[in-house]
Amino acid sequence: MTTPPSLRGEYSKSAARRREIIDAAVAVFSAAGFHKGSLRDVAERAGLSQAGLLHHFPSKHHIIEAVLTWRDARAREVIDEARAEGGLVYLRALITLIESNQRDSPALTELYAVLSAEATSRDHPVHDYFDKRYAWVTASVQKSFEEIAEAGQLRAGVDPGDAARWMLALVDGLQIQWLYDRDAVDMAGSVRRYLRTLLTVEL
Repeated sequence: MTTPPSLRGEYSKSAARRREIIDAAVAVFSAAGFHKGSLRDVAERAGLSQAGLLHHFPSKHHIIEAVLTWRDARAREVIDEARAEGGLVYLRALITLIESNQRDSPALTELYAVLSAEATSRDHPVHDYFDKRYAWVTASVQKSFEEIAEAGQLRAGVDPGDAARWMLALVDGLQIQWLYDRDAVDMAGSVRRYLRTLLTVEL
């Protein structure tokens, strides 16, 4: 059944409003953290009443999950095709994603760093999200290193599982350093130079 034009217009307006709320939440939670940032703060920044915000997102938990889901969707636009090719192609796509985060979305990168640290507590609303995400990302990067090893492109003695964890630890650590001094830290460049020490071919 075809959706009437009037309803399509309402859906479009609702989607636009939800995106405005997500943008406001990124700004509020980046500045104050998840626990200190309030629904009232998000609503005010989005130009809504708190009741109007709750019409779109029934809780703070729902808002932050929407922010993280939106961030992941943006990341998948960069890396999904590369994941199918695997190996070095996937690692290059990850570096491109790091460059994009550093250049285009510093507030979102800051929010992710804050939330990933806060969410180590098991009772944090997005603990399960980060737990599952780290497991998935680690497995995905490890698979790339395994493919690289099979192609004879990984240095002797380097374990793909270790390489994946080392890379992710480096990325997380560089994010913190970059947030302290954005002019001095080149996250993508540092990751690229580090990966070259693990590979037998040019990245």
